[in-house]
Amino acid sequence: MNILLFGAPGAGKGTQSELLVKKLSFLQISTGDLFRAAIKNKTALGQTAQSYMDKGELVPDSVVIGMVDEVLANLNGKNFILDGFPRNVAQAEALGKILSQRQLEIGKAVFLEVPSEALLSRLTGRRVCKSCGAVYHIASKPTHKTGVCDSCGGEVIQRNDDKEDVIATRLKTYAESTAPLKQYYKSLGKLVAVDGDRNSEEVFVSIKAELGK
Repeated sequence: MNILLFGAPGAGKGTQSELLVKKLSFLQISTGDLFRAAIKNKTALGQTAQSYMDKGELVPDSVVIGMVDEVLANLNGKNFILDGFPRNVAQAEALGKILSQRQLEIGKAVFLEVPSEALLSRLTGRRVCKSCGAVYHIASKPTHKTGVCDSCGGEVIQRNDDKEDVIATRLKTYAESTAPLKQYYKSLGKLVAVDGDRNSEEVFVSIKAELGK
């Protein structure tokens, strides 16, 4: 079964995707990771994407859709998780067309429900390694040494799009464009809402149950 995992910024999509990959052998397709790799490599696409991300704005649909389609073309039969895409109904409709053309489909659209105050706390406290992309949190998952990645020794920073003023823009953009996805996938009979305001293992158990695993 292929699944879509969505929710507001900071809802825990990346964490749950990692667990699904590790424990259930899904292939993760994360647009955030795709963009960050392009930014790190200083590609033209990466520089364009960063100009939007730094302001808390969404990268244009045409760019995102093209990147996702390239990944879907090379699945080799693996079940996949779409993490962070689609972000709006227009992208969802475009995704449906791409999947149909490739004879693929989404089995479940899993929405992570998290209160806005919890999202703000998660995002403002998040820190990321510039070298390997490992994610930390100043309260719930701090590095052993301040500013130094436990995994590779790289510099750990706060991303520009995790600063409080940018987060406010991100959450506003989310409410306006991404929240309607719940109704869209509900109309298709694929929506599953999961309480994401718990520890990651509890959330994962709920997702597994919804997937019949």
